[in-house]
Amino acid sequence: MIKLIASDMDGTLLNGRMVISETNAKAILEAQKQGIRFMVATGRGYTEAKPLLEEVGISCPLITLNGAQVYDEKGEVIENIGIEKDTVRTILKKTRDLNLYCEMTTSHGIYSDNKAKRIESVASLLYKTNPDTSFKMAVVLAAARLEIMNINYVAEYEELLENDSIEILKMITFSEDGPEVLSPLADDLATTGDLAITASFINNIEINHIKAQKGLALARAAEKWNIPMENVMALGDNFNDVSMLKAAGYSVAVENAEDGVKAQAKYLTATNNDDGVAQSVLLALSNDMDQQLVSVPSKD
Repeated sequence: MIKLIASDMDGTLLNGRMVISETNAKAILEAQKQGIRFMVATGRGYTEAKPLLEEVGISCPLITLNGAQVYDEKGEVIENIGIEKDTVRTILKKTRDLNLYCEMTTSHGIYSDNKAKRIESVASLLYKTNPDTSFKMAVVLAAARLEIMNINYVAEYEELLENDSIEILKMITFSEDGPEVLSPLADDLATTGDLAITASFINNIEINHIKAQKGLALARAAEKWNIPMENVMALGDNFNDVSMLKAAGYSVAVENAEDGVKAQAKYLTATNNDDGVAQSVLLALSNDMDQQLVSVPSKD
């Protein structure tokens, strides 16, 4: 019996317009009404994630920044896991050598050193997940979204690194060349041994402390609530979700998930644009998860 549901946001709970559908929201609220705990596990920072939940009336604990921060339902921080600042400097040098845009989320909020690149990276995501939207319109939409995301801009990241009161929780770097550029960088960074390197979309890699992973944070939350992991359902679409898919008794990949992520899931559900989260939640409520697809279709 499922007692806790944890869902990723981008590509999973959020549809292509980057909002939570009414169908998904209704299913989650019904699950909460019936006593099933729900939490979000996202690569986003709190200020990016919380407004999207509030829009549809969902109040829940959040695992943010891939597990670097955990918030309770009231919005209080209950856990921080940061990256050593000397390691941050190394990451910045490597991304600059490749001429890649990089931003970071800290204990004091999200920071960027290039507003134009920040808008471009969000626009690229909107454009690629919404083929009917022109890139020009995606830029307009991205700029409008940034106005409510509470992004902080600095001329140089070094001023953050020199501030002892600021902890660096997650870094993310982008390349339109995708894995061709990012995979070698990820392999290089992995040699440090103290980093967890994942991705939430084909054009990025996300960098956290090795202990800041969704699966580890989910397991700690379940333990706090005395819920065995075999009674936990996790839903995701990308590689930063794999740790929690491996940890949960019921692991669900949406149909639009990367093939490598589907291979880690016991169940498949509909795409994020077809309310796959709602489908899984309703099956959990009916104790009939076996209606989900239980094998990943092979591709010739």
